Amino acid sequence: MLLLTTLIGVGQGLFIAIFAVLLAAAAGRLPPADASFQRGGALVALGFLAGGLVASFFHLGRPERAWRAATKWRTSWLSREVIVLPAFMAVVLLYALDATIVVGAAGTVLAFALFVCTAMIYACLAFLREWATPLTVGNFVLAGTASGFTLAAALAAGLAPDVLRFLAGGALVLTVAAAACRIASLARNARLRPKSTLQTALGIKHPVIVQRSMGFMGGSFNTREFFHGRSRQALRSVKWIFLAGAFAIPLALQGAAWLGAPAVLLWAAFAIQYGGLLAERWYFFAEANHPQNLYYQAIA
Repeated sequence: MLLLTTLIGVGQGLFIAIFAVLLAAAAGRLPPADASFQRGGALVALGFLAGGLVASFFHLGRPERAWRAATKWRTSWLSREVIVLPAFMAVVLLYALDATIVVGAAGTVLAFALFVCTAMIYACLAFLREWATPLTVGNFVLAGTASGFTLAAALAAGLAPDVLRFLAGGALVLTVAAAACRIASLARNARLRPKSTLQTALGIKHPVIVQRSMGFMGGSFNTREFFHGRSRQALRSVKWIFLAGAFAIPLALQGAAWLGAPAVLLWAAFAIQYGGLLAERWYFFAEANHPQNLYYQAIA
């Protein structure tokens, strides 16, 4: 899920960025849109989307049954994501062949729909309170568009220098917004207090209960799938790593490029930001306090 959500996020953000250039050019705010930049950007976006789709198959126990995921679209956000992703990829391919405002508008609607579907897979889980917040949707949307605009600015350095500052400025604004949203979610989650404890789980009111064993001698599906196995110190380290890598360092590099520094800084900004987003997404999954871990915290 780390690769799926971050790769398709870059693809979505990149498509929105190149379409924003087309719209700004049509409105007279930018020089006429460069066809090679529009086509090339769409193909690169399609590559990231395809990479995310391929990555999604690696966490399936029975990949040959993946098509069944689309059958519950009335009630499942995962099913909706499974439907919207290939539809978006088809529109991106069409845009690469014929970059028009109509096709671009359709692709942008699908891009935002895909952001919502992906984020709501997690935000709809009320029992995981760290995820059950609109900030989860905001995080997915803003982090994806920020990384996409950063990549678009890097591509523009070689294909369409006239729009580099426009895209670098967009990357700056979106990275600031993404950082603010993520910091807000960190602050919110730090204030959460668990509704379930060992006392409520066991029905014992004694203030001191220490778990010595999870009930069997080794790991299980529960401990592998719902717990990261890292210490609190490791989690704190990852938090500071992603805050620096996904937001602080890219902001400095984006700002320097916007002011006229060598455009190679934008490629560095994208590489560092993507690495930071991988760390951020790992932390996102690890941060959730799954209630089942009340019963599976320790191995005898």
